[in-house]
Amino acid sequence: DFYSTTCPNVTVIARGLIEQASRSDVRLTAKVMRLHFHDCFVNGCDGSVLLDAAPADGVEGEKEAFQNAGSLDGFEVIDDIKTALENVCPGVVSCADILAIAAEISVSLAGGPSWDVLLGRRDGRTANRGEAVTALPLGPDSLEILTSKFSVHNLDTTDLVALSGAHTFGRVQCGVITNRLHNFSGNNGQSDPTIEPEFLQTLRRQCPQGGSLTARVNLDDTSPDSFDNDYFKNLQNNRGVIESDQILFSSTGSPTVSLVNRFAENQNEFFGNFARSMIKMGNVKVLTGTEGEIRRDCRRVN
Repeated sequence: DFYSTTCPNVTVIARGLIEQASRSDVRLTAKVMRLHFHDCFVNGCDGSVLLDAAPADGVEGEKEAFQNAGSLDGFEVIDDIKTALENVCPGVVSCADILAIAAEISVSLAGGPSWDVLLGRRDGRTANRGEAVTALPLGPDSLEILTSKFSVHNLDTTDLVALSGAHTFGRVQCGVITNRLHNFSGNNGQSDPTIEPEFLQTLRRQCPQGGSLTARVNLDDTSPDSFDNDYFKNLQNNRGVIESDQILFSSTGSPTVSLVNRFAENQNEFFGNFARSMIKMGNVKVLTGTEGEIRRDCRRVN
């Protein structure tokens, strides 16, 4: 273990604070998991997603990117973990590692798998808003675009389907799905024909045309706060909330379809693949050794 001599209680401290925060916010675990994902997909897993915009330091801030603005959340618990760790082992644990540790804790707290988190990442000194806009998946992305956004990071089709399964918990803003419900392919009043009709009515009630774009909907209406394989069962029933979720099952002939079926049938198989894919994603373009820095405050460079 990377911190066994320098900061042996890192995981215990992080777990205590996440458990405490999730008692007052059931959605916290999903928020923290998403932070790690959005970190790794932009500049690699370097903690850059946590940086506040600071033009004087040349930091443009990924938080303001379209896919993050107003929806990315969970920063406070990461700050709390960092503060607690700085008190016991100052200058030792990187913000990037805190995100990786916190994501694993969050998934297991919500009922999902555990895995051994590889540690030793260092923090980046820059953020990349432009890359956040182009690299992070979008609701209307085609399967081809999704696949290429993953393959850039050496993540394959199995990783794409397994990691998409993180939408088994958490919420999505109506703004992400409003076109799918009311203006599909630019046709006013049209909806995505792959949505199961009863479910379409439910979603339209929750996200009415002209309604609030920041209102939130459960990504998994069966068990919204549990990490399980219901997400894949929902896709089989054409009850995926985001277009880029349902496309994994509705793309006839795609290898994603059999993966959805396998994971829907066998939760352990999903959990095993999810854990493997998280370890792979957590290794994307990491800074190690003397690269980068160990930030004292996750929101700003030293």
